[in-house]
Amino acid sequence: MDAELKSLEGKINQFVALCQRLRSDNHQLRQQLAAAQSENKQLLEKVADAKTRLETLLNQIPEEEA
Repeated sequence: MDAELKSLEGKINQFVALCQRLRSDNHQLRQQLAAAQSENKQLLEKVADAKTRLETLLNQIPEEEA
């Protein structure tokens, strides 16, 4: 009976350690996701700004008369 309890205790300790590791991994992944989303937002803003500047430049080019 004592051996069974020790075995169960060991399995519970392994389970607790696994849960802690998964929580830590999940936290890190959430931080990475937030950083990637922030970077994506910044890049989309840069693309929108570049598009606006390009459209402005294109509108300044005089059209050829045929």
